[in-house]
Amino acid sequence: MKISLRAGEKIYVNGAVFSVDRRVSLQLLNDVTFLLESHVMQPDQATTPLRQVYFAIQMTLMDPGAAIATRTSVYRMLDDLLNGETEHGRRMSLQNVCVLLDAERFFEALRVARELYKSEEARLEHT
Repeated sequence: MKISLRAGEKIYVNGAVFSVDRRVSLQLLNDVTFLLESHVMQPDQATTPLRQVYFAIQMTLMDPGAAIATRTSVYRMLDDLLNGETEHGRRMSLQNVCVLLDAERFFEALRVARELYKSEEARLEHT
């Protein structure tokens, strides 16, 4: 896999943080867990239940040593969301996040969670 980074951009690889001082392309030659800086949520941005789930999944990627405890927390949060969810499409997406986590497909789980942001924000505005 080839990844292009701009000057000053960071990438998180297997829990380590790399910062580049110029435009570079990295070629990942084996299986690694990585997150691009543009997909990293800061703690103060985890302001809704779904964003807290996203943040916790992200931490599973960024701190592999705490992955088991973090995943337990994510499952608990997802269970709470599922118990309160009545809309079929959102329930299916939340269940999909669980399935993806079980399969250790964390990036896809993050993508599905991001896709739910707009509907969560709209719902929170109407309450």
